[in-house]
Amino acid sequence: MSTKFELKNLATGKTTQLDVMSGTIGPDVIDISHLTRDQGVFTYDPGFMATASTESKITYIDGDAGVLLYRGYPVEQLAEKSSFLEVANLLIYGTLPTKAQLDAFLNSIMRHTMVNEHLLRFFQGFHHNAHPMAMVSAVVASMAAFYHDSTDIHDPRHREIFAHRIIAKLPTIAAAAYKHSLGQPFVYPRNNLRYCANMLNMFFAVPCETYAIDPVAAEALDLLFILHADHEQNASTSTVRLAGSTGANPYAAISAGVSALWGPAHGGANEAVLDMLDGIGSAANIDKFLARVKDKDGGVRLMGFGHRVYKNFDPRAKIIRGMCYRVLEKLGKSNDPLLELAVRLEEIALKDEYFVSRKLYPNVDFYSGIIYSALGIPPSMFTVMFAIARTAGWVAHWQEMVSDPHKKIGRPRQLYTGPTQRDYQPIEKR
Repeated sequence: MSTKFELKNLATGKTTQLDVMSGTIGPDVIDISHLTRDQGVFTYDPGFMATASTESKITYIDGDAGVLLYRGYPVEQLAEKSSFLEVANLLIYGTLPTKAQLDAFLNSIMRHTMVNEHLLRFFQGFHHNAHPMAMVSAVVASMAAFYHDSTDIHDPRHREIFAHRIIAKLPTIAAAAYKHSLGQPFVYPRNNLRYCANMLNMFFAVPCETYAIDPVAAEALDLLFILHADHEQNASTSTVRLAGSTGANPYAAISAGVSALWGPAHGGANEAVLDMLDGIGSAANIDKFLARVKDKDGGVRLMGFGHRVYKNFDPRAKIIRGMCYRVLEKLGKSNDPLLELAVRLEEIALKDEYFVSRKLYPNVDFYSGIIYSALGIPPSMFTVMFAIARTAGWVAHWQEMVSDPHKKIGRPRQLYTGPTQRDYQPIEKR
């Protein structure tokens, strides 16, 4: 039995019946696809605050309850029991894999980690202090020139090859960007290492000595990647879908997602948290800092608190907080002044009525930057790490979008407020 929503235009008196669509869980949505045809109007929703842009089976968020589900599985369970590559497999294929399926997936990822040597030479064209996200975005887009033999988006096998290839190669590309910024030689991937251990080796190993991979560091990265793997129709994922809706090759779509993630309001938030803590300096300055945050003319924001979607505690923040302590303790940094400052700031903010009433709780970015910093990863690489993790979600959404037989090119409309029609004037009459 279908539900209808009646919309009446008070100016014309015309009534339109709109279908109400229900998902498996979550709010219903109103199908307004025929509204312009019937009423001659567009809807207006800046920032898409109340717009469902697509139908998806991948990720569900209940911001009020602090719930995040990947293909129906709570992120807390996956963080405790799963691994990043198993989660990537889940996002792409829709179900948890059998042991044979997971082994085949892991083997495929491991065998795709090498990057074409000519592609690696692209890094020589970048200045040594180029931002790593600029390099990663450019090199990912360039992959289409090397793998054009398997970019037929209508071929399911080509889509699968792309999915495995981009997830496998992005850590190699990211590590090359990092090494280029240091002036160090590239370190090639090793097929005998697990995903995150391999990445740490490519980041920190040098030819002149042996590098010992810390298992706790690899575990921390794996956890962070699980928590960042997908987050529904966020800005970068929507960008991947929008770019992909044109029929563009998948590497171009992922490159567009990388560029969108680069924005400080999106993927750069954990770097901003670290900058904020450095600016506060010590716990003695917290009260003064929070007073400036509360001052509407202070021009200061409390970074790492609150979320566009979550109106309760970010479930990912609860998980990552415990890992943050483990990493710092294992690395002998349990007395790290940055962590002590972060903990004290969290304690004060969570008891302050100003922040509590506005439901400004710590989000996943509050502690992730501290972990990355403790592992020796510089702030300029934080968003790159985010991109490596989020690629799993981007690929899943891209595949879902291109395989939809009813997909359409994305084409938002606008409320035009510019000049009405006017005639061209010769320059001497202006």
